[in-house]
Amino acid sequence: MSTQPFVIEQTYNAPIGKVWSALTDHNKMKEWYFTLKDFKPEIGFKFTFEGGSKEKTYIHLCEVTEVIPGKKLTHSWVYQDYPGETYVTWELFDEGDKTHLKLTHTGLETFPQDNKDFSKESFSKGWTYITGTSLKEYLEK
Repeated sequence: MSTQPFVIEQTYNAPIGKVWSALTDHNKMKEWYFTLKDFKPEIGFKFTFEGGSKEKTYIHLCEVTEVIPGKKLTHSWVYQDYPGETYVTWELFDEGDKTHLKLTHTGLETFPQDNKDFSKESFSKGWTYITGTSLKEYLEK
């Protein structure tokens, strides 16, 4: 697998404050993302959630590694009981009454390549849905 990160960009009809809140408030996150017991946009904060395919659910173990309030959030993304470590970065760009999001997921090649759930195509489908449908609908309702 290529070491190229997965990158997706979206623009939302929502101010940057609303988008940042959607990305960092666990009560809002459960409406468009995954259900997290808690989340804090603080370096070192650890969080977990369940997600996966129809065939298998995985425990995700994550830790916040970078925070620039209102602009950037990075966290690790590891699967319990599987090798590999990746990082997800959410970057926000203020466009007045709109917000441009750039999501970058690095390190996908470190996951077991014999598992289709860990393929770049699988992440592409997931992130495309999450950023292009789920988050978009939440922000623009």
